Amino acid sequence: MTVHSIDALIDQASGALLRAGASQTMARSTAKSLVMAEAQGLGSHGLSRVSQYASHLRSGRVNGQAQASIVKSHGAGLLVDADEGLAFPACELAITEAIDRARQFTVAFAGVTRSHHFGMAGLHLESVAEQGMVGFAFSNSPAAMPAWGGGQALFGTNPIAAVFPRSNGDPIVIDLSLSEVARGKLMVAAREGRSIPEGWALDKNGQPTTDPQAGLDGMMCPAGGVKGAMLALMVELLCVALTGASFGYEADSFFSADGNRPHIGHVFLVIDPSALAGRDVYFDRVDTLVAAMISDENVRLPGSRRSALVQRSLEQGIEVPDGMWAQLQA
Repeated sequence: MTVHSIDALIDQASGALLRAGASQTMARSTAKSLVMAEAQGLGSHGLSRVSQYASHLRSGRVNGQAQASIVKSHGAGLLVDADEGLAFPACELAITEAIDRARQFTVAFAGVTRSHHFGMAGLHLESVAEQGMVGFAFSNSPAAMPAWGGGQALFGTNPIAAVFPRSNGDPIVIDLSLSEVARGKLMVAAREGRSIPEGWALDKNGQPTTDPQAGLDGMMCPAGGVKGAMLALMVELLCVALTGASFGYEADSFFSADGNRPHIGHVFLVIDPSALAGRDVYFDRVDTLVAAMISDENVRLPGSRRSALVQRSLEQGIEVPDGMWAQLQA
């Protein structure tokens, strides 16, 4: 285990993606997001993804020279084409535009189409909170869960996130996938040779498994049973029907170097509180609820642990397993 600064890891990850065929802008944007996910303790969406993305660049599953652009725009709504590249430049463009339009229209809705894995959902909303706005992020992903009652993977794990800024203190950040756990946790467990708890995944025959590779080859369990499956359906429609992207079952798995360009979709909703009850009322109501929550010593605010980990990473660096560091160097 070795310790490296955030800047050093961004440089290392960016260099790896550049050598695999990504443009300078794409490599840097992607590397920053992956390292910051690692800094927040989310290894399943952090440095472990560098080799995966690099393999997709080399095999042609990703257009390394993609230029994200706004292809449709009307009032508070816009659609960004990721041009079959890694998702992060397209998401940055969508969020920047959504913030500007929310200032004008109160609410803005930005879709992204023909995209790829967009990493840790909550990271895309940090700039929204910095502007004192409320934000939501949604994405579909390659099929990993069955429709409720079905026996084959149809929906993605379909992550969702929300951010609510506070007048003082870190924003409330809610970030989760609609499977029992993120599929990336199975990827990490398989790489490290660890078993997984029963209830996380099913094998290809639909039977519960504690083998992470069997789960990757099979299906994920929806969070909360039928409720999670219905939410996954909602996100699938939200991210695809409104953007023209591919459904999860039309996109090949991210966990293989070979396959099609996934063409999945993301959507972002940004809301300016000043045009509704007003910023003062908004912050008062949020602070009131936060105070009620933390009056119970057993309650931890969503996002607080990740904020603390980022601060520690900025001060002390990030511990990286020797195997991971060697992989990044290779």
